[in-house]
Amino acid sequence: MKKIALLFVATLFSVATFAQTQWNVDNMHSFLNFSVKHLGISFVDGRFDKYKGSFIGNPDNLENGKFNFSVDINSVNTSVEMRDNHLKTDDFFNAEKYPSMKFESTSIKKSGKDQYKLIGNLTIRDITKPVTFDLVYGGLLKDDGNGNTKLGFQASTTLNRFDFGVAYDPSGQAIAKDILINVNLEFTQVK
Repeated sequence: MKKIALLFVATLFSVATFAQTQWNVDNMHSFLNFSVKHLGISFVDGRFDKYKGSFIGNPDNLENGKFNFSVDINSVNTSVEMRDNHLKTDDFFNAEKYPSMKFESTSIKKSGKDQYKLIGNLTIRDITKPVTFDLVYGGLLKDDGNGNTKLGFQASTTLNRFDFGVAYDPSGQAIAKDILINVNLEFTQVK
């Protein structure tokens, strides 16, 4: 009977440990990348270097979780300073007036083994639209070196930049309207 009681307490403790736990994004091991077709023949890749994000949920039941992200538009980086400065102007993001891009999830739906549809609202230039990411759950790991518990994901989607008021080159011939977003995320459990 004592063993059953101990097993019950251990089970409750492990469930409570991950029940709607907060996980903060590990910026050193996460990447917010984008790619856009240029002149119809090549691609320009870039990323955002400054962002905050969290996942609140249980890795054993991701569908009840919630993601929140805020991205600093001024941290856009395509490795070409002149282009980065242009992206910050009103032709594109207008970083002075709209300094951040935000994402808040509304649902997570399982679509296969470790595969999900992450649905939420994305706000760029104060325009909010629903978007769906293909989300891959990478797993859970206890980091023995630091004693932290880590959680990993990869998410991707394609956005029409015109939907968010990013309408420079309205013909889409020099800069395509569709932007591919690839996000690699590693989170650390908040202790």
